[in-house]
Amino acid sequence: MDIISYLSTVYFGAGAIGSLKEILSQLGISRPLLVSDHGIKAAGLLERPGLEILAGAPTFLDVPTNPTESAVLAGLSLYRQHGCDGVVAIGGGSPLDLAKGITLLATHDGPLEQYAAIEGGIARITQNVAPLVAVPTTAGTGSEVGRAALLTLEDGRKLGFISPHLIPRRAICDPELTTGLPPALTAATGLDALSHCIESLLSPRYNPPAEAIARDGFQRIWAALPVAFEEPANLLARTELMMGALEGGMTFQKGLGAVHALSHALGGLKELKLHHGMLNAILMPVVLRWNCEIESAARKVAQLEDLVGLPRGSLADNLENLNARLGIGARLSELGVTRDIIPWICERAIADHSHATNPRALSAAEYAQIIEAVY
Repeated sequence: MDIISYLSTVYFGAGAIGSLKEILSQLGISRPLLVSDHGIKAAGLLERPGLEILAGAPTFLDVPTNPTESAVLAGLSLYRQHGCDGVVAIGGGSPLDLAKGITLLATHDGPLEQYAAIEGGIARITQNVAPLVAVPTTAGTGSEVGRAALLTLEDGRKLGFISPHLIPRRAICDPELTTGLPPALTAATGLDALSHCIESLLSPRYNPPAEAIARDGFQRIWAALPVAFEEPANLLARTELMMGALEGGMTFQKGLGAVHALSHALGGLKELKLHHGMLNAILMPVVLRWNCEIESAARKVAQLEDLVGLPRGSLADNLENLNARLGIGARLSELGVTRDIIPWICERAIADHSHATNPRALSAAEYAQIIEAVY
C-alpha cells in the first residue's frame, strides 16, 4: 500500500503577505517568534506592508547558511523566554528549516538528534509541533510546503528531520517578495527547485500525483528561471518560478536522490559554508548521466525533454549550459572542497536519507567517481 498525502494550505499570489494577520488569528498565535536572517532585514523585507502585526515581536536573525543545532537551541531559548505560542519564518530555506527545528523542540524533549530520520525519529515526532507560518523570500527550497528540515548537528552531520507534522500550518507565497533577489541567488535557488523536480520524478517510489506535479514544476522553472535571472523585477517570471519551487517542495516527499545525498554531505562542512542550491546545480548533470543508464530513469528524463522541446538525451548537456548562462561554476575545487574529504563525503552520502531513493544503486566508489567528475 502506498500512502500519499498533501497537507498544506497555501496563500499564493502578489500581495498574499497581507493575509498574515488573518492567518495568525486562524491559528490562535498571539505571541509569535519571528525567525529570519540579517540579509532579509537589511533588504527591508521585514518592513513590507502586511507585516505590521509583527512589530515588536521577539526576533531571531542569527541563522547560518546551513542551519545548525546550536542555532535551533538559541532560537528555542528566545521562544521560551518570551512565552511564544508559534513561529513566523520569513526568508529562504535556512530560516524556514531552522524554524521547523524550533517548533519541534518547543514541544518535544531534546536532544534534537533523536528526531532525525536516520535515527528512527520520524515516529517520534507528534502532531504537537508548535504552529509555523512560512513566508519564503526565494523560489527554491520548497520548505514552505515540505515535511523535512535539514539541520547540521554539533558533530557535523547534516541530517533530515522528516514528518508531516513539520509541514508549516500555513504558507504565504508572495512573488513580490522575491523581485529584489540578486541574480546569483535567483540562479542558485531556482536551480535547487529544478533539482527537486528532476530527482523526485526519478525516484522509484510509486506516487503518480507527485510525478505530475514534478513535471509541471520543471516546465515552469525551465521557462521562467532565465527570465527572472535577467529581469529581476519581472513579476510574471517570479510568479511562475515561485509556483515551480512550491511544486518542487510538494513533490519531493516522493524522495530525492544522489544529488541531494551528496549536497547534504557537502553542506555539512562547517568551514566552507557551501550553498545548497549551487551544489545541486553542479552535481545534477553528472548524476543525471549516471542515472540515465537505468531504463526507467531515461524514460522519465525523456518526458522532461519532450515537455520543453529538447532533443532526446540532451538534458544533462543543457543543464550544464544553463548553469553557465546563470554564472554557476562547474567545479567543486573552485568552492574550496579538497580531495582528502572525498571518502568522508561518500560515506555520509550513503548514510543520507536521499540515497535510498536514487533510481540507480550507488556505492561509495561510484559516489567518488561522481565527485571527481565535477572536482
